[in-house]
Formats: sequence, structure tokens, C-alpha cells
Amino acid sequence: MKGWFDAFRNDGGPTLYNFNNRTAVAGDVTIITILTIFSTIYMAFLIIFPGIRNEKFATFFTVTLSLFVGATILVSLHGSSWHIANEAISSSYKAFSTEKISAKLGIYVGLSHVNVTLQALHNKTLDIDFNERFVWIDKSQMDETFQDAAAKGLPFPILTVAEYFTLGQDGLSWGSQYRSAGYFAIIMLWTSFAVWAIMNLMLIVVPRYGVLLMTTCGFLLLATCTGYFGMLPEIPLVIRIEGKPMTFCFGWCYWLVVAAGGICLLSGVILTTMEIVLPHSFSTILEVDYDTPYDRHTIIEDSHGKRFQRKRNSGSKLENPSNDSLGANKSKQSFQNIEKEDDLNINTAHKQYFEMKSTEPHWSYSINPISGRNTSKSRPLPRSLSHDTLSTISADLHTTSEVSRHRTQTQHEVSMW
Repeated sequence: MKGWFDAFRNDGGPTLYNFNNRTAVAGDVTIITILTIFSTIYMAFLIIFPGIRNEKFATFFTVTLSLFVGATILVSLHGSSWHIANEAISSSYKAFSTEKISAKLGIYVGLSHVNVTLQALHNKTLDIDFNERFVWIDKSQMDETFQDAAAKGLPFPILTVAEYFTLGQDGLSWGSQYRSAGYFAIIMLWTSFAVWAIMNLMLIVVPRYGVLLMTTCGFLLLATCTGYFGMLPEIPLVIRIEGKPMTFCFGWCYWLVVAAGGICLLSGVILTTMEIVLPHSFSTILEVDYDTPYDRHTIIEDSHGKRFQRKRNSGSKLENPSNDSLGANKSKQSFQNIEKEDDLNINTAHKQYFEMKSTEPHWSYSINPISGRNTSKSRPLPRSLSHDTLSTISADLHTTSEVSRHRTQTQHEVSMW
């Protein structure tokens, strides 16, 4: 009795999938993740970009260049296309077999691994679609992965390519030289990434220093490519499959780093020169204090305004030197006249005082010689010389303080004039 669960089943058994569902690796998950993250950030920036009113070109250029350089560094670190070779071959599928297949063989050398792909041509019925990765993070890891590939029974062309990168003696040192070049490039790229991160921070805080770090980042990227090129095998690697040679050339990872380094270096040099010729001319809306009272442009404008005000005041004084000198001379003469008058008044007062003291009699009769009566009235006690001297000194001090106060006030008025 057949029912709903008997469809596509034979004799009541489970559903039979009589075709092979194996597929080769179509993409690198790490690279896809990196590109997704940077693309999301860039799309968010493009959404808010129409709302930017000031510094639009500088902001767009800075953000685009920064995200492009950062994505290039990370993708190149994990990419597999620094040195590549592609060729259509006709080779045996397995060793010591006379049966040949037509396939496309691809070799993609990265910084810490090599990917080997094999796809059948002109015969879609053959289930030949391989994408194998051989990692060489340390010296012995390449040998281990090669032994595992041989144990799995991978096709003969793939094993031949892996063997070229495994050998390290008798002058066959292509694998070690590729590993050395990869180690150098990894170190330089991580250094560039650190400089890139600090560059983004400085572009927000101090744009001038961010521009200098941009130049440094571009220089490091170009130095990475130069060092990688110099550390490749002196005798170029040529892999022969059934007598057909496969030569290598630089892949898109290498040229992407060259382009990012060149653009970064050129932009940094141009912006640095512009900052030297026209200070504080480079600005973006990403700055911390942009469009606030603490913005560096606002502070500079305020300082320039005060400086111009001081220059203008000094210039007005220089324009009328005769009037200023004439006023100063008049003030000086009036001050000297006041001093002379004060000295004259003091001398006159002292002279009158001593004349009065000299004319005053030093004796008097207390009893009338005719009437015999006491004619003396209650008079104050006579002042001694010490009392007179003290009173004179106090009066002089009071007069001197008044004159000093008057001189100070006059000097202040002269300076204000």
C-alpha cells in the first residue's frame, strides 16, 4: 500500500540520493567577513553623507581612503593571490595511469599557504573539482599536509605541485624562500595595520599628525611589496606537468597592496605639503571639536582677531607720532610744574614757621609791676624743641605723601594718554 511517505522510495526504504553532493570551496570565509564589515561601514557613511554641509570632499576622500587601505591590508594578509599560475593541462588523474584528463590547474600562493585548484574541462560528467590548501605556518607543517594529501588520494597534478613547495634540499628551496617572503610580508602588513589604526585616531584628534602617519602607512605598504619581490626565489619557480611548464606572475593581492600604498603615500605627501604651505587648511567633520567653541579653527580665528586689533592699535600710534609725542611732552611739562609748585609751597611753609618762632619772645611777666596783680591767664604749656621737631616732621611726611600720591596719579594719566 502506497501512501504519502512512499514517494521516491524503493521497497519502502529511505529516500535515495544517488548523486554526489561534494562541492569544492568557492570562497574564503575570512575574506568575505572582512569585506562585509568594511562594506557595511562604508554604506553607513554613504547614507549620512548627503547631510554633510562643510568639508564634504575632504571627508569623503579621507573616509574612502581609510577604509580602502584597511580592507586591503586585512584581505592581503589572508588572501591567496600574491603569486599565481594558471594553465590548462592534460595529465594523468593518478600516478602510473595511462588515462589522461583535460583540466585547468591553478596555483595561488599566499603569505602563509598555497591553494591548488583542479577543474575538469570539456567533460562535465567527470566529477573533478578540487580546491586544496597547504599551510606552512611552521617548517614541518608543509610536510605534514603533503603526507595527509597523499594519504587521501588527491589527484596527481595537485600532489606534484605540493611536492615542489615541500622540497628544501639540493637546491630545490622554493618552498623555504616563499615562506621567508611570506613571513616578511606578514610582519610589514601588521605594522602597516598598526600605523593605519593610529592614523585614523590622529585624523580625529590632530589631522596634521594623521596626514604624516598616512604617508608612513603608504611607505610601509610599498616597502612590503618591494621586500616580497626581493625575497622571491632568484631562480623562478617553473612547475612542469606532463612536460607543460607553468610560470608564475604577481596576483591581485600584490597589485592591490601596491595601489593602496601608492595612493596613500601620494595623498600623504600632497596633504603634508599643503599643511606646510597653508597651515590648518586640511579639516574634516570627523574631528573631535569640529564646529564647537573649542574647534581649532575658531580658536585660531579669535587669536588672529586679537592680534590684528593689537597691530591696528600700534599702527594708529605710528601713524600720528607727532600728536603722541606732543601730548607726552605736555604731560611731562605739567608734571614738572606741579613738582616745582609743591616744593615751593613746602619751602615757604617751613620759612614762615621758622620766622614765627624767631620773633616770638621767650619770656613774659606773670605779675603787673604797677598793680601787683597776677595778669597771667591760663595758657597752654610751652612746646619744647622736640615737640616742634616731631610736629614738623609729621607735617612734612603728610605733605610728602600727598605729593607722592599726586605724582602717581599724574603718571597714570600720562600713561593712559
